[in-house]
Amino acid sequence: MSELEKQQQEGRFELTEVKTVVLVGIFPSGKDQKECLDSLEELSALSTTYGFTVQEKVACPIKKLNAATYIGKGKVEEIANLMASENIDAVIFDEEISPNQQKNIEMIVSKPVLDRTELILEVFAQRAKTKEACLQIELAKIRYQMPRLKRLWTHLSREKTAGGTASGTMRGAGEKQIEVDRRILKQRLSALEKEIKVVRKQRSIQRQSRLRRSTPTFGIVGYTNAGKSTLLNALTQAEVLVEDKLFATLDTTSRKYTLPNHQNIVLVDTVGFIKKLPHTLVAAFKSTLEESTHTDILLHVIDVSHPNVLQHAEVTKAVLEELGAGKKPMLTILNKIDVCKNQEVLDQLRLMYPKTVRVSALNKMGFDDLFHLMMEEISNLRKVVKLRIPQSHYALASELMREGNVLFSDYDENDILMEIEIASNLEHKVRPFYDSNQDEESLL
Repeated sequence: MSELEKQQQEGRFELTEVKTVVLVGIFPSGKDQKECLDSLEELSALSTTYGFTVQEKVACPIKKLNAATYIGKGKVEEIANLMASENIDAVIFDEEISPNQQKNIEMIVSKPVLDRTELILEVFAQRAKTKEACLQIELAKIRYQMPRLKRLWTHLSREKTAGGTASGTMRGAGEKQIEVDRRILKQRLSALEKEIKVVRKQRSIQRQSRLRRSTPTFGIVGYTNAGKSTLLNALTQAEVLVEDKLFATLDTTSRKYTLPNHQNIVLVDTVGFIKKLPHTLVAAFKSTLEESTHTDILLHVIDVSHPNVLQHAEVTKAVLEELGAGKKPMLTILNKIDVCKNQEVLDQLRLMYPKTVRVSALNKMGFDDLFHLMMEEISNLRKVVKLRIPQSHYALASELMREGNVLFSDYDENDILMEIEIASNLEHKVRPFYDSNQDEESLL
C-alpha cells in the first residue's frame, strides 16, 4: 500500500468497519413520499448488495435544500441521535451531496457519511472482475474523489495560520500534501484514460469484425436485475454469473446463437441501468454501455414482477436515448411472466412498446414467440438492391455474393449487374454502385 493510501485511510472512516447503516431520502414538503420510499428501497438493495445491514430508512420532507448540510442542521442532529441510540455505523444519502455537505454532516454525526454515487461506485468496485471493468471503476472513483481531497486530509492538524492574520489563511504540511495528492491523482487519471483508450480500440476492432461478418447482433439491455444474464444463459449456456443482487454483471459478454431457421446471430449482454446512475460512471463505462448502440437490434428485458416496473422501463429508455440508441429497432421482453399478477401493467407495457413478447427466462417459457419476433426483425434489416458494379471492384461483388442472397446477376460489358438482398450494414459499401434504374425511394 502506498504512503498516500495509508494517510488517506488515517483521514477517513474505513468502510470495512461499517456494518449497519441508516438511509436518508428527501421529498418536497407537502407532497406524496411514495417515490422517495421506492427510491430508498432500491438504495437498500444496493446497500445489501455491498454487504451493509440497513437498520433504518428516513424520508425527509424539505422545502429547499440546505447549502451546508443538505437537509438542514436540525434534521441532521435528529439522525445523529438515532445513530447513537441504535448504534448505527454510517448514514447513506439517496442523492449525490457536495464535498462540503459531506464534511459538515460528518462533523455532526461523528460517523461516516456516504451518498448514492459513492455507494454505487463501491458496489461496482467490489464486483468488477475483468481488467476493463477495474480500470473504468478506478477512473470513476478518482473523478469522484478529486473535489473531496480536502476532506480526506482533515486529520492533518499541523496547519497554522499565516502570520497571525485575522483572516486565518491556512498553510502548512496538510495544504502542501493536498497539492501533492492532486498531482498524483491527475497523473493516475491520465494513465487510466490511456489504458482505457487501448481497451476501447480493441473492443472497436472486435465490433468491426462482427460487422464485416454481417452476422445480426442483438444487444440485451434493461434495468439492473431484470433477468438479462438469465436470458443469455438460457439461450446459450454462457454460464454468466446470475445473482438476485443489483449489478451482478458489469462486463459485456458476447455469445453466438443459432435461431430455429438456422440464422446465426450474436447476443451481447451489457451492464444493467439504474435510476440516478452517476455521471462519473456513465462516462467511465461509456464504451461498455455503448455496446448496445453498436448492435442491430435491442432486446429490452423488463422484470414485470417488480412493483416499479413502469419506472424501470422508462429509465432504460432514457439511458438508451442518452447513448444515441433511442431509435434503434427494439423488441421488448416481458420477463418473469410466470410470477406477474398485474394484468393491467402488462397491458400498459404492450401499449407503450408495440413489439412485446412474454417470457420466463428462468423457466424457458415463451421462447418460441421470442424466436419468431427475432427472425421477423432480422428480415427487416435486409433489403433488396439493384447494383451495377465495375469488374475492377470484383472483390466487393464477391463479398456480396458470399454475404447476401443473390436474386439475379448478369454481365453488361465490363460491369456486373446484380439484384441482391443484403444486410443493412452493408449498404454504405454498395451505395456508389446503385443501378441508375434503382428506385431511390426504396433505399430510404
